[in-house]
Amino acid sequence: MSRIRSVVAATPAINRRTVLAATGAAAVSAGIGYALRPTDSQAATTAGEAHEATVAHSRQVESAPLAPYTKGTTLATVAAPRTSAPYRRLGDGPGWSRVVRSELAAPKTGRAGRRTALAAFVQLTDLHLIDAQHPMRLEYLRATNPHSWRPHEALTVQGAVSLVERINALRGAPVTGSPLHFAMTTGDNTDNNAKSELEWFLKIMSGGRIQPNSGDPRHYEGVQNSGLKLYWQADSAVRDGDKQLGFPHLNGFLAAAIREVRSPGLNLPWYSTVGNHDAMPLGCYGHGDSWLAEYAVGGRKLMSVSVADSKKLQAHISAGDDPKGLAFRDFLKAHSRDMRSVTPDDKRAPYTPADYLKAHLDPAYRGVGPVGHGYSSANLDAGTQYYTFRIADDVIGISLDTTDPGGHYEGSIGTAQLKWLDKQLRDNKDSYAIVFSHHTSKTMDNTSHRDPAHPDERRHGGEEVVALLGSHANVLAWVNGHIHRNDITPHSAPDGRSFWEISTASHVDYPQLARVIEIADNKDGTLSLFTTLVESAAPHRTDFSDLTQTGLAALYRELSYNAPGASKVLGGDANDRNTELVLKKG
Repeated sequence: MSRIRSVVAATPAINRRTVLAATGAAAVSAGIGYALRPTDSQAATTAGEAHEATVAHSRQVESAPLAPYTKGTTLATVAAPRTSAPYRRLGDGPGWSRVVRSELAAPKTGRAGRRTALAAFVQLTDLHLIDAQHPMRLEYLRATNPHSWRPHEALTVQGAVSLVERINALRGAPVTGSPLHFAMTTGDNTDNNAKSELEWFLKIMSGGRIQPNSGDPRHYEGVQNSGLKLYWQADSAVRDGDKQLGFPHLNGFLAAAIREVRSPGLNLPWYSTVGNHDAMPLGCYGHGDSWLAEYAVGGRKLMSVSVADSKKLQAHISAGDDPKGLAFRDFLKAHSRDMRSVTPDDKRAPYTPADYLKAHLDPAYRGVGPVGHGYSSANLDAGTQYYTFRIADDVIGISLDTTDPGGHYEGSIGTAQLKWLDKQLRDNKDSYAIVFSHHTSKTMDNTSHRDPAHPDERRHGGEEVVALLGSHANVLAWVNGHIHRNDITPHSAPDGRSFWEISTASHVDYPQLARVIEIADNKDGTLSLFTTLVESAAPHRTDFSDLTQTGLAALYRELSYNAPGASKVLGGDANDRNTELVLKKG
């Protein structure tokens, strides 16, 4: 198959281990059911202007090519426990080595000296920025499942800012030395579909000051100063269940947690993909119930229920048999006398898909760009949240919307989007394609709930998407999140076409990672995709007396490691971490 010439081949004066920063991350089309031309929407009309801004602010190519490096990545070191149970302090642990995976193609010797970089980018996923005082939260399910509430949830903003700081400090792509073209967030950027959380996310990514607080501006009002032993009472002398497991008593913790945080914003362009927690309250309930919307901004909050009631609600959520939240509404009404008073706050209101798009298009959150961060005014007009963009001369990116507006936390896509995806791949058959989504192929099994806006449209699951992607020779990878675990899966079709599915761990559960992905042409009939995991910039060691922004980010990681019920296998095994994924060229 013929290909558009590579970025490096088009510029022979540049060493083959570098890529012109000017080629990356310019949005060229948006998904509204067809590929947009620059005149089709306001956002697309300004794409040239956005591209100029991107070029002006992109990281500059080094005067000499960068050699492969490990500093600031998990190749060098990874946070690891340095003390014994019950509460384990973290420190510097050994790095994770790179593993070559050859299930889809045999690696050939000498490729490191031949290869040419095509593109490099960073994936962030499942940030789950949490308004920890929001009335709609389900902390009380901890009575049944200890991981339903996590002791570090008040520190998601500090942790995410530290991740941005780490990405900004990277010298470039660790293997090829290419400048990083862009960052992509693959959904669950927010936790509870709350306007407060959406504002925090956009400021973290684009830069600004964030007050990670809602309700009373003077102090925290939530489960961590409730006196309930079900939750870690960090500021209190209460001997709660977490303190019995070794969690510390930290005077001033809650005041520090809601103190203003400053984010530098990413110093490279960034794009956004929507997840179920972005699209729906609690990540599983469809919009439309006015009582639940009023409860979200109101002055009452449920903080504890019986074990029996916790099990009953958890069963409804797991089964997905309450997509509109009617049983949840009745549950809350039945417990109205058990609720505690909090300060009402309109900023906690659920946001609609249109609100989500408008916020991304707001010039206040442009940062380095591009305008809309992938979304366009055409998306707004059509009511869609999927789009295509140009990564480099011969690489495109396709961002999907795998959330189901009908409800439930698992994913699917409608027929219109599936046909659009097929058309994008056919129309760009001479470009390699990287597909982004929130859900993985195995978690796209929610096909029974119809989209209220398109009740007659069929929903399609992960197997159908895998089959479609496998029918196109230009697909290299499907990059996603949702499962909070590192997992890399090879997909091959009978005719030899193949691609890698790259799922990355979240930044809310330990080990709290992001992933650098590089695409390289080995000049021998194969391509290599390099994946390199990174942690936040916060130090591995914590100091309980350090409640600064950086100190809290370090504490965020350590608390997540020790969270009761937390899985210790989300990092995946060596084959899912730092890898070289080899593919045959189409």
